[in-house]
Amino acid sequence: MDYEVIIIGGGPAGIFAALTLADQGIEPVLLVEQGKDLPDRDHHNPEERLCGWGGAGAYSDGKLTISTEVGGVLRDYMEEKNLHHLLELTDGMYAEHGAPDRVFGEYTPQVEELADRARLADLEFIPSRIRHMGTENCMLVLDRFRKSLAGRVETATETSALDLLVENGAVQGVRLSDGRTVTSRFIVAAPGRSGARWMKEQADRLGLRTKATSVDIGVRVELPAPVLREITDTTYESKLIHYSKTFDEKVRTFCMNPYGEVVTEENAGIITVNGHSYAGKKTDNTNFAILVSSAFTEPFDDPIAYGRSVAQLANLLGGGVIVQRLGDLLAGRRSTGKRIARGLTRPTLPEATPGDLSFVFPYRHLLSIIEMLQALEKLAPGVYSRHTLLYGVEVKFYSNRIEVSPQMETQVKNLFTIGDGAGITRGLLQASASGIIAARAIANSLGVTG
Repeated sequence: MDYEVIIIGGGPAGIFAALTLADQGIEPVLLVEQGKDLPDRDHHNPEERLCGWGGAGAYSDGKLTISTEVGGVLRDYMEEKNLHHLLELTDGMYAEHGAPDRVFGEYTPQVEELADRARLADLEFIPSRIRHMGTENCMLVLDRFRKSLAGRVETATETSALDLLVENGAVQGVRLSDGRTVTSRFIVAAPGRSGARWMKEQADRLGLRTKATSVDIGVRVELPAPVLREITDTTYESKLIHYSKTFDEKVRTFCMNPYGEVVTEENAGIITVNGHSYAGKKTDNTNFAILVSSAFTEPFDDPIAYGRSVAQLANLLGGGVIVQRLGDLLAGRRSTGKRIARGLTRPTLPEATPGDLSFVFPYRHLLSIIEMLQALEKLAPGVYSRHTLLYGVEVKFYSNRIEVSPQMETQVKNLFTIGDGAGITRGLLQASASGIIAARAIANSLGVTG
């Protein structure tokens, strides 16, 4: 074999698999990443925000959510106490490589009071501890991981995995875009969000059992930071769930960024909206997503295609991301540049096109978003202001969940799938932890313990 292990994907799942293998002394290991190396990535390019060494999280604001309930489904594969221990260990590795010391959301009377107030507003508050790195610190931490792997793991960037090679039910290697066919005893597939389509194609080709997951579609909300200051000072990010009155749809807040910025992403030609925040630089606004979960069965069972079609409609109408004042949406009129300028919320994404989101979202989604904003108004007065800005579309494409063992091994012997691309995780910390699980299983197969 050319390599003992090949890791496909240089996001947090792949990085932590590589770190664990290297610490166990397992070699040679090859990590392939279809995007650019970390120093060569351009954060001003929306396409490069999702792809490259460090993964989609490289230009996020680096939230490490220390919770067994949020950020993935790893608790389906291991006992809660063991997962909690693993997440603490994983978080500690980030701290050792320079993540800030402060952890938000520790249990306090203020957190308990916030949960009580949320219940009165018809909201469920999900408590979680969060270590916030900040976008600028996220890059520094990733660079330290990169230097820690130097000389211990071979890395090939701007190199795509084309096909997994399987023989007699066991993985044999991978065919790469640089013309090489490389063999290995083990393969860890960690393609991330940008490689989700490739992972689905490989799963279909190899006959791996998968389960379709939901797609989350919604808007990014931007408003003056004082509206949510009491909440963000206590928990940094509040995870709130509401079931809409009209359609009983699950609606949730996601990725809250105090004093942050709204940004765009590009995935396979589709421009969507996201947000982040820095540790040392502040704007006057806070932004967060409101997402409506949609799942389908028969005869249609392709939530990713559905989410893409909604995002494509926004791109068609707005040439990219659309922004609208809540007051304009409720009045049944489109926002214009002049109306946005008269508002009290100054947009941090000036290139967004003023428009009308009612032309984009299905009625049930739009009404569920409005009812969520009404519930949030009871918890934080000012959310349901006519000056609140709504950006669309924000879509979270979750990969089909591949059937794996508790060790993250597929039906194909010695083929492991981990992270967001395998549909198993949805956040930095659980993605990283899934890499440790797979690497430990490989080490155990090789008789290496430590």
